[in-house]
Amino acid sequence: MYISVRVIAGAKREAVERLAKDRLKISVKEPAKQNLANRRVRELVAAHLKLPATKVRLVSGHRSPSKIFSVDA
Repeated sequence: MYISVRVIAGAKREAVERLAKDRLKISVKEPAKQNLANRRVRELVAAHLKLPATKVRLVSGHRSPSKIFSVDA
């Protein structure tokens, strides 16, 4: 299953908002440097789906605010 995520890095507070069945909008405090925001977004996607973080993998959008994650359920 693929999940499309729109990321807002460097936000004042973290939030996960479900826009559709397979679309999320996530705000994270971490800056978009040295993969910090991507790691935190991966953790939040896994927590939102109640899965371990090892089941979530970033497929596309490593340097973009629009990302696609692969989820092994």
